[in-house]
Amino acid sequence: MKRTLTALTALLMCTACAPTANTGGGPENQQVSTSPAVPAPPSLSAGGKPQAPGGTAPATLGIAWDEASKTSALDTATKAMTLYARPTVTDKAWIQDLGQILTAQATADYQYVDPANIPATKITGTGRLTIDENNGFGCHVAVPTDAGNYDVQLLRSAADKPWQVNRFTPPNGTK
Repeated sequence: MKRTLTALTALLMCTACAPTANTGGGPENQQVSTSPAVPAPPSLSAGGKPQAPGGTAPATLGIAWDEASKTSALDTATKAMTLYARPTVTDKAWIQDLGQILTAQATADYQYVDPANIPATKITGTGRLTIDENNGFGCHVAVPTDAGNYDVQLLRSAADKPWQVNRFTPPNGTK
């Protein structure tokens, strides 16, 4: 009885997965739908309004670049790199000082860094700011050090909020 049930189960499983026979003949007997596709409705934001009316985002997303923003970004990157490039301080002092100008994510990312492993010990020149005129929320500053140029990514949440460091990217070939 067990063998009969096992064989019957196997037969049913095989036939359930098998393709069905095509009795319609060759391609000349198959029907092809030529009706136009129905377009999907536009995605809506809260309040039932389109997310990006006209298909474009606002030009500066609410924050325009001015000289004060550029100066503040350069100053923050210079201060941050000065605090970052201190391989002789304790890890607790390093993150405590640096954490004041880091984003929450960067604080979490850098909290276990041993500053003794950082090859840079000092800044050797003026940082070079790279901005996107259409995005006043973030920028990059290339800061020259004795270990090469570090890229410091800065973010801010509003025009009247301070710049914060989100990432230090070492020069190619260094840690």
